[in-house]
Amino acid sequence: MTTRALIFDSVFDPYRGVVVYVRVFDGEIEKRKKARFLASKTDIDILECGYFTPKFNPQDKVLCGEVGYVVTGLKSTKEARVGDTLYIGKEEDPTPIKGYQVVQPMLFAGFFPTDADQYGLLRDALEKLSLSDAALTFDAQHSPALGNGFRIGLLGMLHLEIIQERLEREFSIDLIVTAPSVPFEIMKHDGEKITISCAAELPDPSHIEEIAEPWSRVEIITPKDYVGGVMDLCSKRRGIMKNMQHLDENRVLLTFEMPLLAVITDLHDSLKSISSGYASLSNDFLEFRVGDLVKLDIMVAGEVIDALSQMAHRSEARPLGAPLCKKLKEIIPRANFPIALQAAIGGQIIARETIAAFRKDVTAGLYGGDVSRKNKLLKKQKAGKKRMKSVGKVQLPQDAFLAILKRD
Repeated sequence: MTTRALIFDSVFDPYRGVVVYVRVFDGEIEKRKKARFLASKTDIDILECGYFTPKFNPQDKVLCGEVGYVVTGLKSTKEARVGDTLYIGKEEDPTPIKGYQVVQPMLFAGFFPTDADQYGLLRDALEKLSLSDAALTFDAQHSPALGNGFRIGLLGMLHLEIIQERLEREFSIDLIVTAPSVPFEIMKHDGEKITISCAAELPDPSHIEEIAEPWSRVEIITPKDYVGGVMDLCSKRRGIMKNMQHLDENRVLLTFEMPLLAVITDLHDSLKSISSGYASLSNDFLEFRVGDLVKLDIMVAGEVIDALSQMAHRSEARPLGAPLCKKLKEIIPRANFPIALQAAIGGQIIARETIAAFRKDVTAGLYGGDVSRKNKLLKKQKAGKKRMKSVGKVQLPQDAFLAILKRD
């Protein structure tokens, strides 16, 4: 007799390892039997099985059609993913229960500790969180402006906020979180296809044939009084309206196709503001579509700040870059030389702001005399500022990144 059971949840127990919650479709699960997870191809010995009452109630068997738990002894939930099939039997090529898909992160953000000494602590904290969260992925990343950190793959904005809160509360780590991004598919002229998770990974534009971004299907339920405002909001985010259905005399279901990047940034908050909190939305990934996408670089004193670079549609680059430069102007402290803040697409500058330099009154000690003395001092000051501008470096304060990257 063969056994197949569907895993619908899993938790990590520090003493017993991974505990999976299952529903048995065929056969029965028996204690001390050998079993296999078909998707991850991991073999286990069933250490314990039983029911929920609601606490764990150990039993010798979990029968067909019943829901229970299985103690696996595994060290990570990545080996026992939700949707996988727990199989007991001797078939060489067993058939898994249909519907399983590997979870793919659709949102990426950089996590950097404000104190460089906490980098090791952040790495250990992420490893501990990943034991109980199979959807969490992370890779080391270095930023010239923010130092060493991690590029973390997440399922969405709620997942990002949960991970950030847990790192700050449970592990006491002060973090800087970069602006969230989505994966982009790059097709090169030589036929190579790569996937990037942030703008800093974009290859040389001369090698790029086309760039594709993820699109999603968005369903919004809203009172009929707010339909006009919701439609206007979605159209400004390149949304394409597909259907409008009246659910009853007051509620309307609107269906759009929209870039995923526009959905994850501020669509939810804007939707709640427009509808006085009554509208709700859900979204599902559709496909990657080729678009006129560009890399928007933010330059401070001629130096590109990788942590502030982002991918954007060409039509949205200028409205995005100009406010960003104005915000930077307010929070970066003045220096003894002028600081240029620029937003650029490749070699084209699309927005600029200048932070004025401090100016010392070098002529204050002059009393009368020839005007050439005053001009000589001003000329000397001008040459000094020019020299400072060529060799001076602008140190961005941590507050600057917190203010720029904070989601309004």
